[in-house]
Amino acid sequence: MPTDLDDWFAREILVHERALVHYLQRCWPQRDELHDLRQEVYARVYEAAARSRPASSQAFLFATARHLMTDRARRGRVVSIEPVGDFEPSNVYLVDDVSPERWAGARQALKRLAEALDRLPDRCREVVWLRRVEELPQKDVAERLGISGKTVEKHLAKGMRLIADHLYGGEPRGGALRAWTASEEDEDDARQQAD
Repeated sequence: MPTDLDDWFAREILVHERALVHYLQRCWPQRDELHDLRQEVYARVYEAAARSRPASSQAFLFATARHLMTDRARRGRVVSIEPVGDFEPSNVYLVDDVSPERWAGARQALKRLAEALDRLPDRCREVVWLRRVEELPQKDVAERLGISGKTVEKHLAKGMRLIADHLYGGEPRGGALRAWTASEEDEDDARQQAD
């Protein structure tokens, strides 16, 4: 026996079936799933209408279809991770199995990186920190520091080269890490802003 909800569904939703099918055909690439999609859209609309009837039935129907396709597309991109067996032979180190030597080595590497950062010229250090640690876009770094995007690029390249020289090559070319003086930075900033 039809209920009030069934009457509403037939009157407000099923009348848009042809338009819904055309919409799904245009938007969903797997033709063999169209029937299932349509049925799932109807089920979602029916369940939602049982709680509260939408103000605009047609808009609600198509929004539900769009959300369903988005959900399915998202689920389709998820890669399932299946266990492949025992991890022991694959030489995978677990966090609990970190040896004291590896722990000390990591701390020393971190200390050397902190030293390299501390020895960078001020502006160069700010740029490297904002770009590499805080992961801000180049445009945001330029706005925050009041310099051009090109200057951000130059400071970042300079800073990364100086850090690499410190970590892997001892002293950088030309002596101390503070080879780029504050006056050179100011001149370079002024030159970049004039361009």
